[in-house]
Amino acid sequence: MPRDGDHAQSGRAARKVRIGRIAICQRRRAMTDRKMSAFANNDAVGNIFELNDDTDFLAMAEDTVHVFRGHVCDTEHRGHIKSATELVVDASDGFIPVWQQNSVLRWRFQRRSLLRYRYPDQIKVAARTLLAAAVSAWGDAAPIRFIEDDDAWDFEIAVRDANSCSVMGCTLASAFFPGEAQQELVIYPMMFQQDTQEQIETLAHEIGHIFGLRHFFALEKEQAWPAELFGAHEAISIMNYGEQSQLTDTDRADLKLFYAMIWSGQLKDINRTPIRQMKPFSANRP
Repeated sequence: MPRDGDHAQSGRAARKVRIGRIAICQRRRAMTDRKMSAFANNDAVGNIFELNDDTDFLAMAEDTVHVFRGHVCDTEHRGHIKSATELVVDASDGFIPVWQQNSVLRWRFQRRSLLRYRYPDQIKVAARTLLAAAVSAWGDAAPIRFIEDDDAWDFEIAVRDANSCSVMGCTLASAFFPGEAQQELVIYPMMFQQDTQEQIETLAHEIGHIFGLRHFFALEKEQAWPAELFGAHEAISIMNYGEQSQLTDTDRADLKLFYAMIWSGQLKDINRTPIRQMKPFSANRP
């Protein structure tokens, strides 16, 4: 039978082992820090992770970041001139994804994203109202319907508890392009600080991405590829930049024509990039 002294010695030994392990961990961490420091520093330039100042960064990022009325659209980066396809629709995966006819996107609130909020039910009401207004703004040109469904869902509305900001501005919301996976429509707190019309227009812009639309180029970059196939394109468009980001009758007419031609079989590719009609995730359930 072990004596009290044996327990004491055993405890001291265990503490020594723990202390020894802590010391070893600290030495290993110090070695790791030194190695990382060696990677981060270069004899020629110094710290390789040194940031550009704001002026240089803004100048370099101007062509790659979409700033929408003083805020950043985080769904996609600003396009580069490659083909006429990218003027209108997404083709980043080697095909142009669009929705099948009569598609319904089912959505629900992401519960965990609302846990930090004291009044989640009121936030849900505000988000529902905003989504309904933004979808309604597209009128009968909207190619899909949206239904709230907690069980069979295609995307979740996630309301972040902190804003996403950089020197370029703050992101109000981000969405997704047509696809068969479950997705997120993210809304940041700053969205609800805008006036009502800007909230609607911002979400209408993100819904344009959900329909399959990409950002339009600025008018002077658009002339290399005529866009007659999709109707009359104008500089003022909900998918354009800055103060020109306004939802117009032309936006609605273009979208309606685009999907009508696809669903009728008249349009199967754009510049030899195939169009692929996608089924929502919920439609693939048995």
